[in-house]
Amino acid sequence: MSSKRLQSLDVLRGITVAGMILVNDGYGDTFTMLKHSVWNGMTPCDLVFPFFLYIMGISTYLSLRKYQFKWSAPVARKVIKRTVLIFLIGLGINWLANVLGGDWGWGHLRIMAVMQRIALCYCAVSLLALTINHKYTLHVCVSLLLVYTIILLVGNGYAQDSTNIAARIDNTVLGYDHLYHKSPVDPEGLLGTISAIAHTLIGFWCGRAMMKARSTNEKVLQFLLAGGILVLGGYMLSYGLPLNKRIWSPSYVLMTCGLASLLQGILMYVIDIRGRNRWATFFLVFGVNPLFLYVLSEVMAIVFGHYGVNDWIYNGIHAIVTNTYWASFCFAMSYVLMCGAVGWWLYKRKIYIKI
Repeated sequence: MSSKRLQSLDVLRGITVAGMILVNDGYGDTFTMLKHSVWNGMTPCDLVFPFFLYIMGISTYLSLRKYQFKWSAPVARKVIKRTVLIFLIGLGINWLANVLGGDWGWGHLRIMAVMQRIALCYCAVSLLALTINHKYTLHVCVSLLLVYTIILLVGNGYAQDSTNIAARIDNTVLGYDHLYHKSPVDPEGLLGTISAIAHTLIGFWCGRAMMKARSTNEKVLQFLLAGGILVLGGYMLSYGLPLNKRIWSPSYVLMTCGLASLLQGILMYVIDIRGRNRWATFFLVFGVNPLFLYVLSEVMAIVFGHYGVNDWIYNGIHAIVTNTYWASFCFAMSYVLMCGAVGWWLYKRKIYIKI
């Protein structure tokens, strides 16, 4: 696959990372579409993280393909090193927020979060890719989702309170003081990682199918076909198992993977077949340094919030944009643009920070 054909994946990754920054960095009143669903249901905001895991699945296939998917000590060290690094960065972000809040100890450090889930999914999918026959990828994925569905149904997994099995497991294993407290269920908790791994495996399978296709047209058709099937499957499954990001429900896995696949197919057609890619440079900037720019946005939000910079930026915007919802949107866009400026500087100098 040529570098040009990889560009559409980088653009999708860039759209996703820019979206993650946008929805994470509002101020005050925020449009509903830029907020996560409180429980059942799905907003556009609920697409960004699952899109990233789907893309990571494709990227994992492309990365490990260079090693012919053969287990070796160097490959194992690479996977474990990257897993530990991503997980520790996530812990560091949580710890920074605690320190600036006056808590230097570890007693109230949240263990799980976005980066930690990324680390666990990357590790699990990489190890599976190195140890199983890839023709069984979907079998493993379906098995994980079936097991997770049974756990949800038996364990009151759709309860929006502390009786939810996901909440009970996190409280037992991690402890209440180490959990997310804005919701009864930690949205990046341990149990939901099962379906998140299945989610990433779908991306891995799509990456495999993409590389086996004989032409770009065939790749586009495969993404669109897979996307249509997954969206239909997610929609049908949602009648018994509603879409729910907080618990990463099986229907949510299928629906979001399907939408990501459809968008990847569309981007591949527009960028790789039609050659219309000038518009995509802004997103390409985010796509080639995705985790670095995401981490940068998180650190900026914590530091700027602590030292009053966020208030200063918002008040300046609100003086011009009087509607609080639009002011919040412009504030979030300022974060996207600040991170984009850093990303542009790196991009122009061909600096790619691997995390």
